[in-house]
Formats: sequence, C-alpha cells, structure tokens
Amino acid sequence: MATARTFQDLAVWKLGRSLRRKLYELAKTLPTDERYNLAGQIKAAAISLTANIAEGFGRFHYKENVQFCRIARGSACEIQDHLLTCLDERYITPTVHQELDRKLTTFLRTLNAYIKAIGPPKTFPDLK
Repeated sequence: MATARTFQDLAVWKLGRSLRRKLYELAKTLPTDERYNLAGQIKAAAISLTANIAEGFGRFHYKENVQFCRIARGSACEIQDHLLTCLDERYITPTVHQELDRKLTTFLRTLNAYIKAIGPPKTFPDLK
C-alpha cells in the first residue's frame, strides 16, 4: 500500500468527493421551498465529508486526524437521515435512495478502515 502524499491520494477522500458531487446534484433537484433548508443541509454535510478528511490529514497528531474523521463520519450519518427525509417527502425514488445509501455505507466502511489504520503508532516492547 502506497503512502498518501496528499489528502487527495486517500481512497476515502476520493469516495467522499464522488458522493459530494452526487449530493450537490440531488440538492439542485429539490423543490424551491427546500432550497435553504434541506438542500442547504445536504450540501453542508456533503462538503464536510471531504473537508474534514482533508483538515485531519493536515494535522500534526494522529488523534487530531481521527477526530476530524469522526466529524466526517457524523456528517455521513446526517446525510443518511436527510436522504430518508427526501424519500419520505417523495423528493427521490426508492431506487435513488438505495443507490446513495449504498454509496454512503461504502464511504463509512472505508472511513472506519482509515481511522483504524491511522490509529496510535505501534509500540514494541523493549528487548532488554
């Protein structure tokens, strides 16, 4: 596995970027009366996916990186709830909901694996 030189090299960031694009497209299709409510919430949470991964990557300590990844994880769960609202209000079809929810689940699994990978440095017992 190659070392990421920038946050843009991270698979999880790439997944988040793809999701963000799809969610922005969705937000544009919502009714006018949802433009500043639900659409704004979806866009804010979508941008949080990648922005927090990027900010965490730039932090000095792994604990800070993990904290920003946890914020991104919370935003992904928030989006799942917003998608259920869109489904309940019939703004999206069940098929669209399932596709986006599947992509969010993949993002969350990849993010959890990344969080695990950047955890505390491995320590080895002293060999005395």
